[in-house]
Amino acid sequence: MLHGDVPVGAVVVDQEGNEIARGHNRREIDGDPVAHAEVVAIRKAAEVLGTWRLEGCSLFVTLEPCAMCAGALVNARVERLVYAARDPKAGAVESLFRIADDPRLNHRVIVSGGVLSGEASALLSAFFSELRARGEK
Repeated sequence: MLHGDVPVGAVVVDQEGNEIARGHNRREIDGDPVAHAEVVAIRKAAEVLGTWRLEGCSLFVTLEPCAMCAGALVNARVERLVYAARDPKAGAVESLFRIADDPRLNHRVIVSGGVLSGEASALLSAFFSELRARGEK
């Protein structure tokens, strides 16, 4: 925890499973409230592909996306989302909302949750335990 960002990482892959881009939370590093791992990875993937439409791509992330990130997945036309740990406080894919597969929106993302959830949850719990031990929020 050198920079204080919540340890969330995201990877975008193409239809063949080739890595296009990756990102991690950068809110503290960049002082940017929207620099979540998913947004960072989606921006990089769009740059690499030369288009904002990430059709046929999948995004893998360690934590269930928030409302902003779920909206970014829909707007970028990501085909599939695979996430590890559920986020009961802010998750907007299955926990609090279902933005990624809301039938009222113009695109729906195929969602698979809970993949390697134990490992991801342990990493996140350790991070927040360390913050509490140091007296940080």
